[in-house]
Amino acid sequence: MSSKSTVSAFSMDDFEKALSAESVSFEKGSIIKGKIFSHDTNGAYIDIKGKSLAFVPIEEAAGGYEVDLDALLPIGEDFEFIVLREQDADGQVTLSRKELQIKYAWDKIADIQANKESVTVRITGTNKGGVTVDFQGLRGFIPKSQLTERDLESLKGSNVTALIIEADQERNKFVLSQRQASRTANFSQLQLGQLITGQVVSIKPFGAFVDFDGTTGLLHIKQISQEFIPDVNAVLSIGQEIKALIVALDEGSGKISLSTRVLENKPGEMVKDQLEVMNSADARAPRAAQKLFGGGESEG
Repeated sequence: MSSKSTVSAFSMDDFEKALSAESVSFEKGSIIKGKIFSHDTNGAYIDIKGKSLAFVPIEEAAGGYEVDLDALLPIGEDFEFIVLREQDADGQVTLSRKELQIKYAWDKIADIQANKESVTVRITGTNKGGVTVDFQGLRGFIPKSQLTERDLESLKGSNVTALIIEADQERNKFVLSQRQASRTANFSQLQLGQLITGQVVSIKPFGAFVDFDGTTGLLHIKQISQEFIPDVNAVLSIGQEIKALIVALDEGSGKISLSTRVLENKPGEMVKDQLEVMNSADARAPRAAQKLFGGGESEG
């Protein structure tokens, strides 16, 4: 009689729970859920419904810089972990919260890259080649050539917006560009026919590069004046402030084409009376834009 009642006391729910407990995978790399049981100086113990409590070493508690276990893994709360080492002789499994965060960070990076979105990263250090950054526990790098700020030391500890230019999880390589993110943001503010005010920063045989609002456009030699110009240096100088019209935008290549030619009322005005063209550029720009994009002005 007592035997019968003992058997009936083991319900179907109990049976399903027992099966569920046995089916939990503690294989390396698998993701499991557990409740924080206790802390000690070396890490945290986690109840994962196994033979014994699992353990998270303190260095595996998180990918960031916070080492306060009470804040990272509060006792009594449930968290997901990735299995770092399978059960030892005592049945204890070693877990990592940091590795799981890194896995999710790579997943996030894949989504960001696919959608061509920018990402905010924290600058953690500098070297001769650029700066190291942290993104959700993942270490990345921004080369010096891809930064908008020259004083690298001043960037330490700051957050910057950047675009991902290379992400290879197998090689653990994560490279970003602050310049490209800045350029993309600037492109969204630009439009054809817009009059810009900028500074000539470089002169080449084929034209002049003009910096404006954190970006750079090319004023091709053929777009300076309707009159033939044999030498850009004869008309423009480095450091000079000029106004020009945006005549072409190519976000894919990051190229911005400028023109002062379309601001001329007569051929050669940029050569013979440049000051007048610049002083009246705001008044000339609407008509010039209409003429250019209405088909009345050739870009060549």
